Amino acid sequence: MCNPVPVLCSCALARAPHNSSIAEKIVFTSNRIRLRRAMQMLLTLLILYVLLALFVMLVQRRLIYLPTKLSAEMASQMAQQEGFQPWRNQSGELMGWHLPAESSPSGSVLIVHGNAGSALNRGYLARPIHGAAALDVFVLEYPGYGARTGAPGLPGFLSAAEVAFASLPTNRPVYLVAESIGSGVAAHLAKMHGERVAGLIFFAPYDDLAHVGQKQMPFLPVKLLLRDRFKPAEWLKDYRGPTKIVLAEADTIIPMKFGRKLYDGYAGPKIVEVIAGAGHNDIAAQEIGWWRAVFAFWQKERQRH
Repeated sequence: MCNPVPVLCSCALARAPHNSSIAEKIVFTSNRIRLRRAMQMLLTLLILYVLLALFVMLVQRRLIYLPTKLSAEMASQMAQQEGFQPWRNQSGELMGWHLPAESSPSGSVLIVHGNAGSALNRGYLARPIHGAAALDVFVLEYPGYGARTGAPGLPGFLSAAEVAFASLPTNRPVYLVAESIGSGVAAHLAKMHGERVAGLIFFAPYDDLAHVGQKQMPFLPVKLLLRDRFKPAEWLKDYRGPTKIVLAEADTIIPMKFGRKLYDGYAGPKIVEVIAGAGHNDIAAQEIGWWRAVFAFWQKERQRH
């Protein structure tokens, strides 16, 4: 008679490999599902990242440039209130605004402003400069800003600056005053017209706009996406005129380190002023006496060289 115990044990042993195989298949299938889901999630995130990068690339000029648009009538009213006269090219098109010297001018000052507002908002720069010395003060209006037609962007900014600079009197020195993004415009003018630019001053500048953008958007390849590559440090390589750089210690828009890099890399006569606790928009409004000291620095260095 057959012993039932060995038979049962034999059946159990026979089923064990089969059960193990099924368990392995279940684990393998489960792992494949998890891997597929992870890959799908990564692909989704990659697609979203690429879409975000494309979106930023397409709208970047709207993010960088914040112009105040004005009708011709409104701009004329504001100019009268600020004491500005229209500054036009030979075709009669508006280039910017002008404060004529009160006596025989000893030079011209060209102001290239920041990325927001318009030239008519720069009375805090133009008026104390005008009061500090016998100078014609011109404020460039960028295309797409104020009452000027066109669209903001590096090509338009540099072209407008070239036309404006060419219209300045050639028989006296030209001084450039730049704030924020205008630092790139002023640096390019100094590169192209170094012999005529007698002095520079930068408020809250940067060495390369791409570096600032990368700091503000560390999750994106800004250096690859940025269309308007303002490069003050590179454009000033061959300029040797006296230059003052004013930095805001608490600047969160263009952190101070980028202006410091511009200062450190500049090879000409230079001075730097760091305004403690100041933010990006807190440093350009200075008194007449402060500007007189700036002109004294420029003139001293001009006489030395």
